[in-house]
Amino acid sequence: MKALLLGANGAVGGHIRTALLGAGHQVTAAGRRAPQDGLSIDVSGSDLGDLAAAAREHDVTINASGVENPNLGQAVGDSTLLDISASSNYLKQLRAVAPRASMILGVGLAPGLSTMLAASLDHVPGDDIDVALMLGAGEKHGPAAIEWTQRLIGAPIEDPPEGHKVMNFREVSSFKDAGQRRRYLRADFPDHHLLGKDRGIQVRNYFALGSPAATNALALVARIPMSRRLISAVPPFGSQRWSIVVKNRRTGQTRGASGTNQSRATGVLTARAVQEMVARGVSGTVSMSDLLEVDGLGLPGIEID
Repeated sequence: MKALLLGANGAVGGHIRTALLGAGHQVTAAGRRAPQDGLSIDVSGSDLGDLAAAAREHDVTINASGVENPNLGQAVGDSTLLDISASSNYLKQLRAVAPRASMILGVGLAPGLSTMLAASLDHVPGDDIDVALMLGAGEKHGPAAIEWTQRLIGAPIEDPPEGHKVMNFREVSSFKDAGQRRRYLRADFPDHHLLGKDRGIQVRNYFALGSPAATNALALVARIPMSRRLISAVPPFGSQRWSIVVKNRRTGQTRGASGTNQSRATGVLTARAVQEMVARGVSGTVSMSDLLEVDGLGLPGIEID
């Protein structure tokens, strides 16, 4: 495949590029600031002419830029859009603006691998499934990831399964991760949009950092939204280990995945999604759980329980 990679200058983009090249694909790197031997493409505004022209020459367009512009789905034309964003409202808008476009949404850890894990649980309509994501506090994240976290603080979860307002990072639950019980905070990852509604199940996402102190600090900031800017001042510390735990409340069945370095994991998952496109093709809008099954995934650096 010929892939156009938006956000190639970022940490996630760099890993995606390495993984795609390793799988034998051709990659054109692009960013607001042109990468070496790449293209300068700004997707943050209303004029997406440069993107449209470049996308015409590529089979897939991967949005790892962190920019959430709902017009991307239309702008890429016949090129399949892979978007790694974790924002519920944005992914919902992408579907609404470009209902006939070929798109794979939620290509990352959560949503993405988390969606696949949740789909692998035995379930029937009406079941409640919890998805708990832990990210290592020692991994350095780019401005887009920090801005995403800040945006959730003081904001309600988009269309929660409860049917009433639920605030980000305020509801607390605990899950076992590698034999250790950990505190998690309710957060607006879009698994309930990408998986829950289609299958008639109630999906709730929770988030924690590898450092319990950092998770507690996030919960405190959520109570004082004016302090959200403090997040960008916190330096990385601790490990880079990440983990996902999913649980069906009715049956008690659980599954999990873990690894080190969230950005690298997103890179290999994206390359695997492109490989599946080569084998099967994509029509319309799909999620990672529509495209791949977690059993037999066999990706380096990702351990499935």
